Amino acid sequence: MAETLRELLSEEELLGFYEQMVLCREFEESCAEQYSKGHITGFLHLYSGQEAVAVGCTAGLQQKDYILSAYRDHAQAIVRGAEPKKVMAELFGKATGLCKGKGGSMHLFAPELNFMGGYAIVGGQFPIATGLAWGSQLLEEDRVTACFFGDGSMNQGTFHESLNWSRLWDLPVLFVCENNFYGIGTEVHRASAQAALHRRTCGYDIPSEKVDGMDVIAMYQATKRAAEWVRERQRPYFIEAVTYRFRGHSMSDPAKYRSSSETDVWKSRDPIINLSRRLIEEGMANQERLDEITRRCLAQVEESVRFAEESPWPEDGEVWEDIYV
Repeated sequence: MAETLRELLSEEELLGFYEQMVLCREFEESCAEQYSKGHITGFLHLYSGQEAVAVGCTAGLQQKDYILSAYRDHAQAIVRGAEPKKVMAELFGKATGLCKGKGGSMHLFAPELNFMGGYAIVGGQFPIATGLAWGSQLLEEDRVTACFFGDGSMNQGTFHESLNWSRLWDLPVLFVCENNFYGIGTEVHRASAQAALHRRTCGYDIPSEKVDGMDVIAMYQATKRAAEWVRERQRPYFIEAVTYRFRGHSMSDPAKYRSSSETDVWKSRDPIINLSRRLIEEGMANQERLDEITRRCLAQVEESVRFAEESPWPEDGEVWEDIYV
């Protein structure tokens, strides 16, 4: 018999998950609007549809744990604790941004939150995550490094090198693959001889599991369990989160390689809608309460846009600051 929500988590935790997912969704949809207006330029990769992964995984970690991501990094930064208005200002290139307007969409960074960056280079986060975990081990810190990445990056050399070393040295790394089935427009089965991605870690003797990435509760439970395993044993672990992006790879991608019927099937599994349905069915919330949460999130996003619009541009001399190499 399936467990009820009350048996799994508290009302506060579940509504918190719901609010975080709604905030991330509304933030991303607002980013799309601002991009179309020319307020955000350059590359923009949106996270709509994948919110359950960021929210569930982050909740399953401890605040002291490191988090690294790829270039689809807005949600990970916000859920970890970055202020939405600072993230939006960063996307606008403003001085008040999370990285003073220098990082943009793909290079969010907040070390004070142990969010150690989004990485535009495909697979660039793998060796960084492995190195951070090695440092934690040498310093005898009780810390897990969680490394998020897409299915397309698993064919990069850095992926295999990092998995090999993380197991050879037994480092506390949790690898989380967000498998949305497409590396830009290439389907996973056309790029990987083993399309069941979690099985690819057996060659490195790294345990793995496949998780429903459209279910925030499943992601939370799997991550919490895996992170505790990594922390206790000081060994790497791998999660394949099966998810789906509702938009194209980036704002320049119309995603014509996907059929409308395929997209409709996945949208019927929208993590926000499905959690709201369960909350109502099990008497933990009513539609009015959920609507209030949505209004609160929309207000926060609207304030973020106003903040970004009104913020100043960086001074010319700022280009020479924060240079380390």
